[in-house]
Amino acid sequence: MDSVSSSPPLFSASFSTEQPENTTAHEEYSSLQKSMHILSMVVYSIACLLGVTGNGLVIWITGFKMKKTVNSIWFLNLAIADFIFTFFLPLSITYTALGFHWPFGKLLCKLNSTIAFLNMFASVFLLTVISMDRCVSVAFPVWSHNHRSPELAARIAVGTWVLALLLSSPYLVFRDTVLSSRNSTSCYNNFALSDDYSSEATRRLWRMRHKAMIITRFLCGFLIPFTVILICYSIVAVKLKRRQLTSSAKPYRIIIAVTVSFFLCYFPYHVFSLLEISKNSSSHEMKIALYIGIPLVSSLAFFNSCINPILYVFVGPDFKEKFRQSILSAFEGETTLWSCSSVRQSS
Repeated sequence: MDSVSSSPPLFSASFSTEQPENTTAHEEYSSLQKSMHILSMVVYSIACLLGVTGNGLVIWITGFKMKKTVNSIWFLNLAIADFIFTFFLPLSITYTALGFHWPFGKLLCKLNSTIAFLNMFASVFLLTVISMDRCVSVAFPVWSHNHRSPELAARIAVGTWVLALLLSSPYLVFRDTVLSSRNSTSCYNNFALSDDYSSEATRRLWRMRHKAMIITRFLCGFLIPFTVILICYSIVAVKLKRRQLTSSAKPYRIIIAVTVSFFLCYFPYHVFSLLEISKNSSSHEMKIALYIGIPLVSSLAFFNSCINPILYVFVGPDFKEKFRQSILSAFEGETTLWSCSSVRQSS
C-alpha cells in the first residue's frame, strides 16, 4: 500500500498507486492516469466557474431579494455549502496542473478536503431536514402552521452545519503533506498518522481507519439520510393522493429535483468508495476499474454543486420570477445610469 496517492485531493481514491513491473501494464496505468488527470482539471474548472457564479447568484437572491421564509432559508444554506466548496476548487486545479505538487501548505491541504466533505454532509443533511419539514407540513398541518417559522428553520440549519462539521472534522486530522522523492509536496490521507508505512501494524491501522471513514461516510452521508428522505416523501405522496391535492404537489418539484440530482451525483461515488475497500480491490481488473471510475464518479459528485442553481431557475417558479425581476432591475439600473451619464456629458 502506498500512503501517498497521486490523485486529486478531494474525493480522490486512496488505493495503492504502486505500478506493475512489466512495461505494458505500466504504460497502461500511466496513460489512464494522464487521461483522468486532464479530465479532472476540465471538470474542476467547469464546476468552479458555474458553481461560484450560480451559487453566488442564488445567495444574492435568497439572501437579499426574497422574503425570509422557511424555504428560502433552506435554499440559502444549500447554496452557501455549494459556493464554499466550488470557491476552493482552484486549489485542486492548481495541484493537478502542477503534477500533484501541493505548494499551499499543510493547513490548506487539511481545509481543502474538509470543506469538500463538509459540503457533502451539509447538503444531504439539509435535504433530509427539508423532506422532514415537508412531511410534517402535510401530515400535521395545524401543528406546522403554529410552529413552523423562519427562526426555527435558521436554528435547525445551524444544527445541520454543526453535525456536518463534526463528521468532516476527521479530515482535519488525517489529511497531511509529505515531501516525496521527486522533491514535490503531496497532499494525502495519512490515516495511520505515521511517516513510515513499512511495518505491518502501521499498514493494518491505515486500512482499518480508511475502511471506518468510508463506511461512516456511506452510512451517515448517504444511506441513512436517503432512507429518511424516501420515507418522508412516500408519506407526503400518500397524503396528497388521499386528499386529491394534485396542485399542492407543484411546490415539491424543486425539492424532488435537487434530491434526485444529489442521489445521481453521489451514489456512484459511494459505490466506488465501497469497491475501493473490497477484498478484490488489489486485482488487476479492479485496479483498472478504480483508476477509470474514481475520477469519473468524483467529477460527477463535483457537478452536483453547480447543478442546483440551474434547477432553482428552471424548476422553482418563485425563484425563477425573482431571478427574472433581479436581472431586469439590474439592467434597468444600468440603463438609467447610462442615460444620466449621457445627459451630463451632453450638457
